[in-house]
Amino acid sequence: MTSLGNRIALVTGATRGIGRAIALELSRRGAHVIALGRTQGALEELDDDIRKSGGEATLVPCDLKDFAALDRLGLAIHERWKRLDILVANAGVLGPVTPLAHVDQPKWDETFAVNVTANWRLIRSMDSLLRASDSGRAVFVTSGAGSKAEMTPYLGPYAVSKAALDALARTYAAETATTSNVRVMIANPGPLRTRMRATLMPGEDPMTLNTPDAFAARVADMCSPEWAETGAFYDFKSNSVKRFREPS
Repeated sequence: MTSLGNRIALVTGATRGIGRAIALELSRRGAHVIALGRTQGALEELDDDIRKSGGEATLVPCDLKDFAALDRLGLAIHERWKRLDILVANAGVLGPVTPLAHVDQPKWDETFAVNVTANWRLIRSMDSLLRASDSGRAVFVTSGAGSKAEMTPYLGPYAVSKAALDALARTYAAETATTSNVRVMIANPGPLRTRMRATLMPGEDPMTLNTPDAFAARVADMCSPEWAETGAFYDFKSNSVKRFREPS
């Protein structure tokens, strides 16, 4: 297990499921976790668990659609630490499950605001902080739905927004590959035992699925200074990395 001692890590969607598991794993490895989530009570429960294991966290109650708050967060991180070592952009919404022709504009807009625009705003706010780290690491949690649209009918807003997220992350990886110590990964958890999965597949036995903890361990590996890949797509189910460009 790679150590992340003294690393500063921001995790979005940290109060439940995959994000909570990642926040706990990063803390266990020594990182100070900046946990971003919408619910104060759930953030405090996460903080309790992090402290029980000897870690420390900074709690940030925030709706990702509050883009100005993300700018203020970047300023606060700069004032306190002058850098950000790890960004795990995990938060996302499923959006409406319906044919594309039936999607309401506000639901489409909300799905893109959380799954795409908020992540662009995070890049805009955190880029200089990641570059200030000796080894900045950014991991964007995606979905296979974004690259397998023909297999995901009725998930149009979600699939299209995740495809856009993949393009966003790959662009950021290309822009930082030779000009900084920042490394960017796209990570696909596949089917895991989460609330979102249960909503999408209500008849599925959750005990047949892997837990978020196992995926969190692989994400934490990608957050280490030793991780050298950038602009690549990691698939947890197959434990494989797809490269879109040759390593420099």
